[in-house]
Amino acid sequence: MTFGQFLLVAVLAVPAVGAVAVAATPGDRAGRLVGTVAAALALLAALPLVGGGDDRGWFHYGPMPAVLPWHEVDLPWVPGLDLRFHLGVDGISWPLVVLTALLTLLCCGYTLWRVPEGGGSGRTLVALLLVVEVGILGTFLALDLVLFFLFFEVVLLPMYAVIAGWGGDDRRRAARKFVLYTLFGSVLLLVGVYVVVAAAGTADLVTLTGGTGLSRGTQLAAFTLLALAFAVKSPLWPLHSWLPDAHTQAPTVGSVILAGVLLKMGTYGLIRVAVGVAPEGARWAAPVLGVLAVAAILVGGLVCLAQDELKRLIAYSSVGHMGFVLLGVATLTATGLQAALIGNIAHGVITGLLFFLAGAIKDRTRTGALAELSGLRETAPRLAGLLGFAAVASLGLPGLAGFWGEAFAVVAAVRRGGGLWTTLAVLAALGGALAAAYLLRLLRRVTHGRPSPAVGRVAPGLAGAELAAWAPLVLLALAVGLAPTLVLSYASGPVDALLGVFR
Repeated sequence: MTFGQFLLVAVLAVPAVGAVAVAATPGDRAGRLVGTVAAALALLAALPLVGGGDDRGWFHYGPMPAVLPWHEVDLPWVPGLDLRFHLGVDGISWPLVVLTALLTLLCCGYTLWRVPEGGGSGRTLVALLLVVEVGILGTFLALDLVLFFLFFEVVLLPMYAVIAGWGGDDRRRAARKFVLYTLFGSVLLLVGVYVVVAAAGTADLVTLTGGTGLSRGTQLAAFTLLALAFAVKSPLWPLHSWLPDAHTQAPTVGSVILAGVLLKMGTYGLIRVAVGVAPEGARWAAPVLGVLAVAAILVGGLVCLAQDELKRLIAYSSVGHMGFVLLGVATLTATGLQAALIGNIAHGVITGLLFFLAGAIKDRTRTGALAELSGLRETAPRLAGLLGFAAVASLGLPGLAGFWGEAFAVVAAVRRGGGLWTTLAVLAALGGALAAAYLLRLLRRVTHGRPSPAVGRVAPGLAGAELAAWAPLVLLALAVGLAPTLVLSYASGPVDALLGVFR
């Protein structure tokens, strides 16, 4: 086993073993500390996975399309069904792997300072977060379609438990809604996987990429099923209604994981599996996907303008931001796919920071109603300043991470050409203006004016644990905004090669 293969296995094994160790640790705080250490080790294992020392870092397509990751582990799993335990990492998946490991570490570390109110211990919460991390990381690393499906489903029950156990007053209804929608997507995903595997005779994504062994009719059916399944997880309008309730009721760390990386399972699956395995289906459905993406951008923006609850507004903003990601994918161009990939990372960083800040505000004021949160800059200027930074990053201010994905998605639609795509580009740009409107409205309502009674009792200082959790996200928002090549350079080769299957 090479060092890269060892790290690849360790990225999954460490949080899995850590979850068991947390559950076995007798003390609550000691268990949370063990979980935080496990999350830190997982991040340390993920960082060196970048690159492979040669040109194996990119996708390579020939007459028989194949994927050559930087590092991979390919072992027999179920020989009778020709299923393999096949993991790999490349320039598309590595940034998401690192983002997942980082946000999980920040959330586990955050619990050392504050455990959400609820019926469970902090130790149990940390163990569940580590299990969620295993499922998300496995989804990003799996190169076997059945293995991908299993990791995709691992996330469901622990995330349900996080929402139902430590969420708000209406947490059980929100958790049930999350499960029902996700199960609907899971059924579609399972049927799509079966269609592909039965027709091609293999579940290996390396072999399947490019539509190998699949007729055009099979690709159309497979893409429809897979795209709908991933649209639920992304989520894409009109399959998004589970998201605001889940975000509003989830504890702070649950919202950060949910928005920061769990939604990315849908967009990553759309690129890696749906587009990669069924390119003819992607070409056929691209206009419909583009229309739905722009609808999500506009609907999300308009609903945010009417929202009067802090976390619910941020949740609906995710619908709009993920619409830009899906618009980039729908263009099936290099610019569009690059926009989707950097948009994924930017949204995870910025929205994770926004939910951390929203949780801090609600913990201090005991309310999320915008009408009761005025004047924050007068009593807690540092918290108000960080909220302002996160808001302008989210609205796409040039120089911050949120700008590149949204701008490139609009440019990609314009370059695609034709009346439909030009119209979609104009409407998407209008959606970007709506984002500026509702986020500036948020800042005016929360940070300006005379302090409300709830805000008047807020102490001006910030806890060290809060600064430790938020500082990496602030720095990443700046770094990716000023140097987008931190993400784009790793993905340019895989994206160009992926598009080769459409030529």
